[in-house]
Amino acid sequence: MTTDVLSINIVKAKKSRIHELDFDNLSFGKVFADHMYCVDYKDGAWKDPSITPYENISISPALSAIHYGQSIFEGMKAYKNDKGEVLLFRPQENFKRMNISAHRMAMPEITEEIFMEGLLNLVKLDQDWIPSKEGAALYVRPFMFAIDDYIGVKASDKYKFMIFTTPVSAYYGKPVKVMVDPKHIRAVQGGVGYIKVSGNYGRSLYPSKVAQEKGYDQILWTDSQEHKYVEESGTMNLMFVIDNVLITPPLGDTILAGITRDSVLTLARDWGMKVEERKISVDEVIAAIKSGKIQEAFGTGTAATIAHISHIGKDDICYELPQLTKDHFSKKVSKELDDIRKGRVADRHNWVVKVS
Repeated sequence: MTTDVLSINIVKAKKSRIHELDFDNLSFGKVFADHMYCVDYKDGAWKDPSITPYENISISPALSAIHYGQSIFEGMKAYKNDKGEVLLFRPQENFKRMNISAHRMAMPEITEEIFMEGLLNLVKLDQDWIPSKEGAALYVRPFMFAIDDYIGVKASDKYKFMIFTTPVSAYYGKPVKVMVDPKHIRAVQGGVGYIKVSGNYGRSLYPSKVAQEKGYDQILWTDSQEHKYVEESGTMNLMFVIDNVLITPPLGDTILAGITRDSVLTLARDWGMKVEERKISVDEVIAAIKSGKIQEAFGTGTAATIAHISHIGKDDICYELPQLTKDHFSKKVSKELDDIRKGRVADRHNWVVKVS
């Protein structure tokens, strides 16, 4: 057992499982690296940070998170550059957003030291699990959940914060088809749509299943009041290029402040592209498809990165979007982001953190 400068107890796995991994045939989120990071919150403080071999954890049937939903998470990716150095993309933004989620869910906020030092130590320890294949990465999952064994509706007194990692390929292997759902909703004003709470994703599974049975990959979610305005799609923020203008719904309490979303908008403005963060209706999108004014539509997210949208379905009609070329904005910004993440171009916004 060794101890780092911040008193993180590190117990290394006696034998790595990396030889079981086929790096040429990665799926998403099914194989996990050798170690995990864990910190417990009790008596009003975060205590006993440790990195141990990845394994199952024991929980009580009365676990508060299971019954009352105090469970939040984040997602980011680790890469290697051509020198073999390990790089993380904007992890401080994940730290900030996790605390926004914690605050809304009446959970304790995490200190930057607990979050960042645990993250850096874990990724450094399992850096051999980072794939080198284009389009692949080491996905990093920080999460926190209530651990009181108590059946009563109240905020828990105890919590567990953990991080584990998984080598992944692309989340979407091809352009996606999305369907406008005229009935179900993802988020409501005054709710928790702007944070990464587990229940947001659980409530989307049935409508997504119905869409998939109709041949679509994801739901295109609309506002809860009129089912008129575009909001998100599955694991992604949404963007449209219409008449050379990049349009995306504005942030609010029903839309997640995506880190990839912010990165794409920043680069677009750097390149002198006109950007509009405004309400955009489904009817406006469909009209732009019919008139030929829409040039592309795509989703942005850590898991999805840049996911091109090939079709949008509404009222049992499937509308096809233009096929993409290397000159389309989403193709160019996807390449630029990948080059920044892997240290191939200048990091003008100081987005990349090197794991030393």
